[in-house]
Amino acid sequence: MTFSIVARSDDGESWGVAVASKFLAVGSVVPAAVAQVGALATQAHANVAYKGIALSHLDEGATAGVALQRLLEEDEGRDHRQVGIVDVDGGAASHTGGACIDWAGGVTGDGVAIQGNCLAGPEVVEAMRLSWEAGVETPFAQRLLDALAAGDDAGGDKRGRQSAAILVVRDGAGYDGGDDIDVDLRVDDHEAPVTELARLLELNELYLVASTDDEKVTVDDELRAELETFARSQGHPDFTTWVGTENYEMRVDDGLDWIDERVLAIVRGTQPEQ
Repeated sequence: MTFSIVARSDDGESWGVAVASKFLAVGSVVPAAVAQVGALATQAHANVAYKGIALSHLDEGATAGVALQRLLEEDEGRDHRQVGIVDVDGGAASHTGGACIDWAGGVTGDGVAIQGNCLAGPEVVEAMRLSWEAGVETPFAQRLLDALAAGDDAGGDKRGRQSAAILVVRDGAGYDGGDDIDVDLRVDDHEAPVTELARLLELNELYLVASTDDEKVTVDDELRAELETFARSQGHPDFTTWVGTENYEMRVDDGLDWIDERVLAIVRGTQPEQ
């Protein structure tokens, strides 16, 4: 009743899961990942205990295949389970129990496991595989989402659409470096959850990812005056207050030496606010 992709980035620094389903809040059930350990998706008649158990096996050095074997050996409900695992080295394994609702199946490759059940057909998984393989130049989170969208466009869950989620981990990637969560976004109930997830990923990148040097516009005296005038027109005492109110701290220098080009476009009205 769900389709997912579990993967490691080609540079070996990130692990992630993207998933969609005709199921409420699929992101609360299916994905799990820990940086420098691995990632997995548990679905069909999901065994949520798989998440902690599999990550523990991986953390102890098990490969994806060994971790999967241990999960299945210990689970009498294995025929109703579907799971994909990618380990620290990019090894991948996928299991589809014989009692999973048709169409059900999966594929694995270097650093990726793709699987789904109760799907429109095998074309869903195939579309995801082709998208993943074509996206080698695409940033990792976007590459996961693109593969998920390809599966959705190919028919996805044959019962319909309801929820989607993406989870990406990388060492020190969390808010203010406090954990490894790079992206953790969920659409719990929506008529077009994958499309909505794409919108949220854009917001995540804008609000929570630091500007690159190429995106920074130097603030001279003339631009500083423009920004301060704008802030007052919005009812704020200064531009720094406006930045904090709108959560653009990652995109504007504390001392206002530079501003991200996208935030400047919002200020000038040449790009709509998100």
